[in-house]
Amino acid sequence: NYIVDLFFPSICHACSSVLFDNEVEICVECRHHLPLTNYHFQEDHPLNRLFFGRVQFVSSTALFYFQKNSRVQNLLHNLKYKNKQSIGTTIGIWLGMEMKASMRFENIDLIVPVPSHKKRIRKRGYNQDLSFAQAIANVLEIAFDDSVLIKIKNTKTQVFQTKEQRWSSVVHSFKLNSKNSIYKKHILIVDDLITTGSTIEEFAKVLINGGVKILSLATIA
Repeated sequence: NYIVDLFFPSICHACSSVLFDNEVEICVECRHHLPLTNYHFQEDHPLNRLFFGRVQFVSSTALFYFQKNSRVQNLLHNLKYKNKQSIGTTIGIWLGMEMKASMRFENIDLIVPVPSHKKRIRKRGYNQDLSFAQAIANVLEIAFDDSVLIKIKNTKTQVFQTKEQRWSSVVHSFKLNSKNSIYKKHILIVDDLITTGSTIEEFAKVLINGGVKILSLATIA
């Protein structure tokens, strides 16, 4: 392992510095400086208010605040585009432990990640939300199902779109694939990044129409 590390050193996916033996995916320096929200310990916070009048979440949280050209953006970029799925696992364990300590995410029946369209998965090779959602499920000891909904509309990237364009691009994007697994249950929706919340709103409405009783939300940033 030392020989391999000499030629192919493990690096921090947030700042690109070489990791020490006791560091995994993210160096200690970055772990101390990543902008944590601590929303899981708060009843009222910006992410919760984002969905007022749109979708009711009994609990919601994001592990980090997002800023452009930041450590958090580097983490998400490596997770989404560089096939570094282990980042999702590391962050999922981190957030899962925080959620467990907060006591605000109890009595969840099922964790459901936001799906990617089959063309996006074919191009990228994976859904970046799966490792993150699976890690949270493992920590909280809750069932996980990525087949509840399917994405039937291959939406374009929303980075440069206005709020109205984001909303119109995700309308009718999802289709319920399995109603029995969600009926009258408390579902935790998991996604990687939330901006305007249009994707989550559309996703949540399909779940509600399918008979979901309660919704919660967890995201990386």
